[in-house]
Amino acid sequence: MIKYTCYAIVTLLLVFSKTLVAQELNCMVNISTQKVEGTDKRVFETLQTAIFEFMNNRKWTNYNIKVEERIECSLLLTINDRLSADEFRGTLNVVLRRPVLNSAYNSVLINYIDKAIQFRYAEFQPLDYSDGTFSSNLTSILAYYAYTILGFYFDSFSQNGGTPYYEKAQEVVNAAQNTSEPGWKAFESEKNRWWIVGSYLNPANSGLRNFAYRYHHMGLDMMYDKVDQGRASVSESIEILQKVYNEKPNLYILQMIFDAKRDEFVNIFADQRVPPMEKSNVVNILKDIDPSNSSKYQSILDSK
Repeated sequence: MIKYTCYAIVTLLLVFSKTLVAQELNCMVNISTQKVEGTDKRVFETLQTAIFEFMNNRKWTNYNIKVEERIECSLLLTINDRLSADEFRGTLNVVLRRPVLNSAYNSVLINYIDKAIQFRYAEFQPLDYSDGTFSSNLTSILAYYAYTILGFYFDSFSQNGGTPYYEKAQEVVNAAQNTSEPGWKAFESEKNRWWIVGSYLNPANSGLRNFAYRYHHMGLDMMYDKVDQGRASVSESIEILQKVYNEKPNLYILQMIFDAKRDEFVNIFADQRVPPMEKSNVVNILKDIDPSNSSKYQSILDSK
């Protein structure tokens, strides 16, 4: 696995100036090539550098963000097939973490694997991108996830705060409708890029975004000073998810949320200080929405 990190760069910048502003993302980029052993690996080294620079050196918003405030995220690109000298197919694991106020804890907002990754890239090829246009499948995928990361992130701090970035992600989707590569069209799958951003911008699914704000800002961010009040908001946010589930039980975004939050739900409510009735109510809801993981939620009640 190839690894690349910007921690050293960030450290140097902090030494020079604590007030220095920077681009928004602090995105770690890894590329796994174990499944294509025996081929020339130099192209993957330049690809990794190109992706890293594309995500981290580009200005994605109008905000001035300090170096130490950059948004922590990561991309793991796994190359499964080399279709030709410059064409590749694989998966992309996108992870986004968000700091909880007044704590050293980072809460996972996204832990998603995109299985429809196919693109062309030649060694040292520049990654060009302009909003509203389709230059290449690779840059469109990267821009899509940059904006989706920002949408998730800002939704967690303010009600519907991520709307401008979801709209940008939707522009990327719209511009990619004529490409032959997978992942962009509604009819291909209800778990792809088209459906993810579409679900968040659909007013009928407003509960998803209500959950994001109430769970993170009104819940986790409050728990440092007001544990019971913050946890009550977390409980209420889970009830919001139940309403979404009752209306649309097959909505894929619910699975994405649980993939990111499942362990965190357990950790919050397994605390001995949580009243038994509150535990029982939350466990019943979680088992209802995510029945395949009922045993995990049962551990909340079994904890002592």
